[in-house]
Amino acid sequence: MSDQDRRVPAATLASKNESHFPNESEAYRIARNALLAEEIELRRHIWRVGEMRRALPPGGQVTTDYRFEGAHGAVGLDAMFGDKDTLIVYSMMYGPARERGCPMCTAQLSSWDPIVPHLEQRVALAVVARSPYPRIAAYGIERGWKHLKLYADPSGDFTRDFVGDRDADMPAYTVFQRDGATIRHFYSAEGSPAMADPGQDPHNAPDMNPLWILLDTTPGGRGTDWYPTLDDKGRS
Repeated sequence: MSDQDRRVPAATLASKNESHFPNESEAYRIARNALLAEEIELRRHIWRVGEMRRALPPGGQVTTDYRFEGAHGAVGLDAMFGDKDTLIVYSMMYGPARERGCPMCTAQLSSWDPIVPHLEQRVALAVVARSPYPRIAAYGIERGWKHLKLYADPSGDFTRDFVGDRDADMPAYTVFQRDGATIRHFYSAEGSPAMADPGQDPHNAPDMNPLWILLDTTPGGRGTDWYPTLDDKGRS
């Protein structure tokens, strides 16, 4: 019998919920427990998707000598792993044509920056953009980032192969795995606007931005036309 076969139905688990809050109605509690059952199913689905991701066959071997510019000069992809066997590369929308970084990318990276020391206990993380490195570094200082490792992709070769065109103004989330001297592509977020359901913003699943996850728990949700701004004033 598989673990899935042994699972207690989500509705049964939700019925064990003893939470109650002041002045709530019976209708609220019934609806909330029904929602809790769906949240249990969502948790299970997230776990199943994670298992499928980890079970992917080996991805393509990286044979190109991608070169980047960072705080300590030119580096290759291999150096960005440090002493880890897994590397996450986030490609930020901040090319030479942009006056400032993408607000969405900026909001996401600002939420990641404080957890980098924890993340780096298990994997390496690098942020890559197409602007010259000094410009990227200055933007990181402006945003108050202290832990993110920032790199420029001067040639655009990496961007061409793992994001889109050399000067593609779009984000990308890419994971690489290293085994000895061999580096392979493990995973990329592959969602796109063409895959979004009607009326929904085409965020990837799982959503890597805690901003949207927190808003999903609020009465107004994500909204239909709101995005973060660089002035951090949260205007809707």
